[in-house]
Amino acid sequence: MTKKLDMTTPPKKTYPISTAVSVAICILTLGMTSCASNQPNRYHSDTLVNSSQPNDRLERTLTSEFVYKYLVAEVAGQRGDIGTAGAIFYDLARAEQDARLAERAAKIGAYANIPNLAIPAVKLWAELDPTSTEAQQAMTEMLIATGRLNEAEPYLAQLLVKEESRAGGFLFINSILNRSTDKNAVLKLVQSLAKPYPTLAEANFAVAQAAYIANQDTIALDALEKAEDARPNWVIAALLKGQVLFRQSPNKAIAFYYEYLKVQPEANEIRINLAKILVNQKQYAAAKAEFPTILAHAKDSQDNNNAEIYAIVGLLSFQANDYDEAENYFKQAIANNFKESDQIYLYLGQTAEKQKHDATAMSWYNKVPAGPRHLEAQFNLANVIARTQSVDKAVELLDNLDDLNVEQQILVIKAQAALLSKEKRHQEAFELLGKAVKNLPNTPELVYDYALAAERVGKFDIMELELRRSIAEKPDFAAAYNALGYSFADRNIRLKEAISLIEKALIISPNDHYMLDSLGWAHYRKGNLDKAIQYLEQAYNINPDPEIAAHLGEVLWQKGEYEKAKKIWSDALTADPENETLLITANKFKS
Repeated sequence: MTKKLDMTTPPKKTYPISTAVSVAICILTLGMTSCASNQPNRYHSDTLVNSSQPNDRLERTLTSEFVYKYLVAEVAGQRGDIGTAGAIFYDLARAEQDARLAERAAKIGAYANIPNLAIPAVKLWAELDPTSTEAQQAMTEMLIATGRLNEAEPYLAQLLVKEESRAGGFLFINSILNRSTDKNAVLKLVQSLAKPYPTLAEANFAVAQAAYIANQDTIALDALEKAEDARPNWVIAALLKGQVLFRQSPNKAIAFYYEYLKVQPEANEIRINLAKILVNQKQYAAAKAEFPTILAHAKDSQDNNNAEIYAIVGLLSFQANDYDEAENYFKQAIANNFKESDQIYLYLGQTAEKQKHDATAMSWYNKVPAGPRHLEAQFNLANVIARTQSVDKAVELLDNLDDLNVEQQILVIKAQAALLSKEKRHQEAFELLGKAVKNLPNTPELVYDYALAAERVGKFDIMELELRRSIAEKPDFAAAYNALGYSFADRNIRLKEAISLIEKALIISPNDHYMLDSLGWAHYRKGNLDKAIQYLEQAYNINPDPEIAAHLGEVLWQKGEYEKAKKIWSDALTADPENETLLITANKFKS
């Protein structure tokens, strides 16, 4: 079926470095100023021997042995053997206790993706030059990426010492700590760092953001109140407050944004977020009423971002099911030279599909050139072909894609399997994914798809085995925990474990409506109707998905709230009259 994708011979096995270290090295690489040039096998050299900067230690130790080693490192780098070059610079840095040599070794190690060099070199650089902001940042990134938060605190505190850079330091701290999976530990760390600066708006904002991510809304709102006292009407603090309030109640967020705009009517970011929430809550008329003001402020703004605003308003119109207006706004974005036109072509194709203009949709998808979005356009094109012609033709289209790397091959196979499953050709999808799992490098996402395909053909033992394997390879894979828990709940088995698995998924991905739905369904199966309704209503308020509506209606019916259940089903069927799960559930209980 996938003749262009050779899965008969497994590729050579590689041994990648750990994800955490890889992330840290990538971050360090982005900050490099003296490693990489336009030539891939060379790196820039600030020759220390000829440096005009004074360095008494180096001047005293310019022995023939030092110069020889230094020149060997330079020659190795010029020949492309940058691993050897970096190792020599690191040895020289340790021997001479020279920060510039340590920096050189650290950046070479990052550029060459050699963690065994980059990590100790960064540590040495930070120790030898404690006043260097770049060195402290690099060391901090490394510690956080490897999960050593306690060790990172003194380095982070050092970034906050200078008053002129303290505010930016707190915002920087938030951005790097977001990568840590222990959100409560991050909150505790940020609170400790912010304690000496109780009246600094940015310090309180950092606490609020960490608290929000850790699902500690009371702490977040208290910190935001302090930030407001220190810096009234600060837009980014108001945006975060709206997000916190939305989690409590969408109506609270809406009311807060309306009140804020009375005081700051020019705050377009707030107005855009308000419109997004209104669309999310299906208050389409209220959302559309904000569009003219959003566009007017964009035209009057010095930001020169008309094209971006047209794209945003177009997307909001699309989500509000106003496809004519969406098409108009997307075309205006292109007319205003929106930089990522290929993204707009995708949106226009999707808009045309919604209007049942399939030929037009295909034309837009075909306009997406080779590049980062070309494959997505081909997937969309395949979906149109599957719907209007045949699944086999769509699969063939994807088969004929050339010059795919391994990651793209996996995405193509996943897309082909999805097309087959949609046609209920579950056995073919299962076999296709099984072949991919056997012959291509396994990713947790590929294994996850294979597990779900196994479930569809009734091979529950394979499903459980593969989902647990996926979780073992990616411990923060929330969807895998949820899928396993929901499968147990749906089959009415191992309900205690099902609830535990889904709760774990929600810790990783708080307020995910699908996971809240799963948890509600598991409690329903266990007989906890009130808890089931609580979680299902929370899920439905976030996203009125038809399958969530089916579940919520069923639990309400069992609770004796027949009219409420009927209304939930009726509203959902109006929005999605062909959803199979919804139709089966509604008909089962109405009859």
